Amino acid sequence: MNEEFLIHFLIVEDEPSIRKLCMTIGASLGYACAQAESAEAALAQIETQAPDIVLADLKLPSVSGMGLLQQLKALLPHTEVAIMTGHGSVGSAVEAMKLGAYDYIEKPFRVEKLRLLLQRMAEKVRLVAENQFLRERVDSESQLQGIVGSSAKIQDVLRMIVRLKETRTPVLITGESGTGKELVARAIHFRGTLAKLPFVAVDCGSLVPTLMESELFGYEKGAFTGAVKSRMGLFQTANGGTVFLDEVGELPLEMQAKLLRVLQEKEVRPLGSNHTMHVHIRVIAATNRDLEAAYREGTFRKDLYFRLNVVTVHLPSLRDRKSDIPMLAHTFLARYAPDETILITPEAIQCMMEYDWPGNVRELENSMARAVALGDHRSIDVNDLPPALRASRHSSIPAEDPALYSNQLEDLERITILRVFHQVGGDKSLACQMLGLSRATLYRKLKRYRISLRPEGSPEMEAASATPVDIS
Repeated sequence: MNEEFLIHFLIVEDEPSIRKLCMTIGASLGYACAQAESAEAALAQIETQAPDIVLADLKLPSVSGMGLLQQLKALLPHTEVAIMTGHGSVGSAVEAMKLGAYDYIEKPFRVEKLRLLLQRMAEKVRLVAENQFLRERVDSESQLQGIVGSSAKIQDVLRMIVRLKETRTPVLITGESGTGKELVARAIHFRGTLAKLPFVAVDCGSLVPTLMESELFGYEKGAFTGAVKSRMGLFQTANGGTVFLDEVGELPLEMQAKLLRVLQEKEVRPLGSNHTMHVHIRVIAATNRDLEAAYREGTFRKDLYFRLNVVTVHLPSLRDRKSDIPMLAHTFLARYAPDETILITPEAIQCMMEYDWPGNVRELENSMARAVALGDHRSIDVNDLPPALRASRHSSIPAEDPALYSNQLEDLERITILRVFHQVGGDKSLACQMLGLSRATLYRKLKRYRISLRPEGSPEMEAASATPVDIS
């Protein structure tokens, strides 16, 4: 399991020996474990890392386990909470279950019994997250903030969005230019609890160094020549919501130090002011640089790197998710020719599949916009694509083994057909349009690749004569 998908387990217990035992059991199950000796300490922890499962003692100092349960359910409705109780408090534990607790366990408990309880809780968390993800996959493109694709790597990204949208955890989005890092940041913000609060995007690479501080933190009247009135900075504008720091690796070291102070102290001081202003913001940063290498080289602050890099979401390059190209191409086609029926020929699709896309999804979007603008508005063929795509059409074929390359293309075509059929629910007409095939050609390919349709319309491979393909 990837580190991002670990189950996060929090044990809340004032007895150190019991905490240590529960941490050991959780770690043996592969969970990321944290501990707190009181309800107050637990609530302070969840601001930076929301737990998936919580085990809390019923009798805690100050705020009880019951009170903690109610606050956790209000703040993190998808977190599963179990209660530990002494023999004489079973009635209270049953009452806790009525308030939303997953289950309870009596102390002293057997290790195996606690292991089973934690495994059941984790399984429910995973099932709920998976069902929510599957429901959201069928949402419209606009609801997904433009993130399109059904490949395994982009599905991992969508799963991370589902998990992160309800928290204020800092997120670092990595990936090459043009992969859609801002789309992911907007999806995390606008699909979560902060959706009605401000989202402020800051392009760190385009900020003028001499004006950077005033842009981010604001300034008071008279702070410098031309400051005829006070102005709020971008952090104050985003107060309560999200600041998206795009290309954060481009910030100079002096500005990195000031940004770190804002993140640590949750306050800013406008230029020319002697007073600080409190800001409550969620920070999402993005970069196409290797920040770990940058801090080792001394060009990026190590403490800021670890402050931003609480959770990492990596966006794959388009060449690493080529099965999404037909779907993306038709999405952009619908965007630039919304009232027209323009087909993409199989040769054009194949040409796009063979290209390495150094500019990633942004380059594909520009290619489709160009094809619509310069084409005949009936179909898009190879000649309608940019010269760079046409020039590289055959350059990627290994001269020493053309048969192997042909087999790879066939495998890719088979997987693409399966994914598109799955996406459109078995609608042959819509599948033809998305794949750029005539109905007769589609039937020939279905027969060639031994793809049959179940009665409800979803595709499957004929098990007796074809290798199964995972289309999940």
